[in-house]
Amino acid sequence: MTNTPSSVFTRLGIPPALSWGYLGLLVFMTGVGIEAGYLSPYLESLGIPASGVAMVFTVYGVTGAVAAWFAGALSDLWGPRRVMWLGLAAFAVTHVFFLTVAIPSKAYPLLLLGYGLRGLAFPLFAYAFLVWIAAVAPQRQMGSAMGWFWSAFSAGLPTLGSLTAGLLIPHIGELGTLWAALGVVVAGGLLPLLLIRERTGSARLAPAGESPLAGLVGSLTILGRDRRVGAGAAVRMLNTASQFGFLVMLPTWFVKEIGLSNGQWLQLLALMFATNIVTNLLFGMVGDKVGWRTTVAWFGGVGCTLSTLVLYYVPSAVGPQYALCVLVAVLYGATLSGYVPLSALMTAIAPTHKGQAMAALNLGAGASTFVGPLVVSLFRGPLGVGGVVWIFAGFHAVSALLTLALRTTAPDAPVTPAADSAVRLPQPLPTDGRGPVGAPATKGL
Repeated sequence: MTNTPSSVFTRLGIPPALSWGYLGLLVFMTGVGIEAGYLSPYLESLGIPASGVAMVFTVYGVTGAVAAWFAGALSDLWGPRRVMWLGLAAFAVTHVFFLTVAIPSKAYPLLLLGYGLRGLAFPLFAYAFLVWIAAVAPQRQMGSAMGWFWSAFSAGLPTLGSLTAGLLIPHIGELGTLWAALGVVVAGGLLPLLLIRERTGSARLAPAGESPLAGLVGSLTILGRDRRVGAGAAVRMLNTASQFGFLVMLPTWFVKEIGLSNGQWLQLLALMFATNIVTNLLFGMVGDKVGWRTTVAWFGGVGCTLSTLVLYYVPSAVGPQYALCVLVAVLYGATLSGYVPLSALMTAIAPTHKGQAMAALNLGAGASTFVGPLVVSLFRGPLGVGGVVWIFAGFHAVSALLTLALRTTAPDAPVTPAADSAVRLPQPLPTDGRGPVGAPATKGL
């Protein structure tokens, strides 16, 4: 019997009703990622000092963190589809302002304002779609569904984005390439918004009768109401702080100090996250099999602690040995994927408030986009690149410890189809060796 497209998607762990969303996200994030590998040195070429460029990215991250939180909170109230429309429109308006006003002026305040406003855009689109997945995907395949999300996300930002930039810049220049990015983003945004017919994403996700104000406030207070959610948000912030810090710091370091060409750096960046695409899928499936918490703590937290240090010390020792530089970059990209099941873990922590839990997770994701550049801005001068790398390695180590402390009322093990059926029978609470997990008397996270 020939598999239908829906059955193929189901076997892969992709909710069939949202398949166009994954493709659209890939194209959208490719457009967003076109600038990732060269915007930092391009702004420096306009006369902005390295510390000032890091602060531009920090402001971008601050607004991105706010937008990431709103993506979850507003999806609860309006439905993810409407929030995605808002994100697409915001990107188009703010990107045009950045290119037509901020960059031509070469004025630092306008660059801060223009790029800062742009930080409001892509998180609304991308993280609203993440909430849509959390609302639709079956629990038994939640890790795989999230893995496909992060694969599409990182395939665009910065993998295909960097490759696209490398192809376009020699022909149309840096500024022309930024204009081309706008067309790619719009095309990717329209794909899911026009072609997805799934209805859950068009309606509010919050419980009936909950007021809009209570929903917005609840998406913040859940950080305190459930300390596990707060810890998960902190893990998400620590997860990619190094990634966003490296995008500010490593382009100049690899080219000026290690000795790679700009083209080699862009290829290295693309290979780093090309690996991340494949391993995102792998660790999503691994999380469904061996447990989400275990995968995040050991493969993500501990793995990144080691790979972050290797990414600095090996190139420092061998210089422009391109094959070795690529090898350690690929290792870093692979271990980042160990965090993929965190999204599934958060939905299990707060199953009755998935939107609020995802808003908290999105807040952590958004925070990482400014925490990373902020660390670079504050510590690259006094500590150097090596000192900043040790800070990021410490972040990953802390994230591993926090994850190991997380407990859910769902088992940290595979979820069977029967456990995900519409009819649910009362089940005993799982234990972790200290008594029932999730019982009211349980202490700790």
